[in-house]
Amino acid sequence: MMLALAWVLDFVCALAPYNNILFPAGGTITVGMLPLVYYSYRHGAIRGIGAGIVFSALQILMGWYAPPAGTWWAVALCVLLDYVVAFSVLGAAALFARLFGRHRLVGYGVGAFAVCVLRYLASVLSGGILWGTYAPEGMNPWIYSLAYNAGYMIPNAVLTAALAVVLCRLLDPLTLRPMKRG
Repeated sequence: MMLALAWVLDFVCALAPYNNILFPAGGTITVGMLPLVYYSYRHGAIRGIGAGIVFSALQILMGWYAPPAGTWWAVALCVLLDYVVAFSVLGAAALFARLFGRHRLVGYGVGAFAVCVLRYLASVLSGGILWGTYAPEGMNPWIYSLAYNAGYMIPNAVLTAALAVVLCRLLDPLTLRPMKRG
């Protein structure tokens, strides 16, 4: 259910006209990561990472972008960094949240933000290694990748973290009841 919700949210957000204007080489401001993060909080990191891997396969099946260099290693690295790593790390949110013990809402927010940062790092690596040809002439591809990916991943991280806190406050993932004040 959470995989379907993640895909629908991601798809609907991708339809927003500002995404194509602001990010012509890919990337979307989306809330589609939230169901995967919440699933991790509910079922743990191992199952969350598994759900992220399945989601990466769905993303590949529904709209895959091949890297400019069409070599087999470039395609393999693209699949690994842009899909498998980028989405499987979302399932690790529970690991970060657990570090905050009794301060669960803080942990949920930090966990969501942390996995979004990991996804950003996977995108930066991919951009610097594979997609550097999209950088403006004379610009370092790594700087371009850092900046371009930050353009959509920083809003995604903030949105996902904020909505994770709100959702978990309304419906505690461990009990599926409203969170008790503590």
